Amino acid sequence: MKLVNKVAFVTGAGQGMGRAMVRRFAEEGAVVVAADINLDAARATIEGLAGGSALALACNVADSASVAAAMAAVVERFGRIDVLVNNAGIGSVDAFLDTPDENWQRVIGVNLTGVFLCSREAARLMHQGGEGGVIVNLSSTAAISGEGPSHYCAAKAGVMGLTRSLARELAPSRIRVNTIVPGPTNTPMMAGIPDDWMQSMVKAIPLGRMCEPAEIAAVAAFLASDDASFITGQNIAVNGGMAFI
Repeated sequence: MKLVNKVAFVTGAGQGMGRAMVRRFAEEGAVVVAADINLDAARATIEGLAGGSALALACNVADSASVAAAMAAVVERFGRIDVLVNNAGIGSVDAFLDTPDENWQRVIGVNLTGVFLCSREAARLMHQGGEGGVIVNLSSTAAISGEGPSHYCAAKAGVMGLTRSLARELAPSRIRVNTIVPGPTNTPMMAGIPDDWMQSMVKAIPLGRMCEPAEIAAVAAFLASDDASFITGQNIAVNGGMAFI
């Protein structure tokens, strides 16, 4: 087990990749915190995990007070945060010319501002603790290909830039920051994607299938572990070989 006694805070943990990462981290020995705007979903994620080593919390990543309260609760319970996984994300199928202001702000608010708010709060705690830490962000191949709604592509591209900046600035505090860039992944978020769009995406994947959440979780567990001790500032594609012009 590679994450024994590490305290890992995972956002968007109520389903999909977040749920898979919480469970993989627990298998690797971590104390896991499943944070989600839907508390019942977060509780379902940790159901069956070892008692006392898992905690479910309600957290709206787009609200700084909610983020601060959630992380304060973790510190009160476990004493620290060693690993932050910024997984929370939303989508909205909007053509650029018809995108309402509120949809732009909502997608950017969760998918980019949420990463900033959670990273800032966790990094402060890691810096104060003096032991360093790890931040793992989640982006998307849409950030590279531009295939997708404009707000989603912009937010996910912003995550990649933020990762590079934080990796440089936080390195003296021994805080590593990396991003996983998944290709199309079999999660509930994909349910709203039109069938023809989905089929075209799968055809573009040399391995001929979508990614599974457990495969993303395996990469996250590696990046959170000491096996990745000299990896920071990287945007790591997990996309079955998709290539972009």
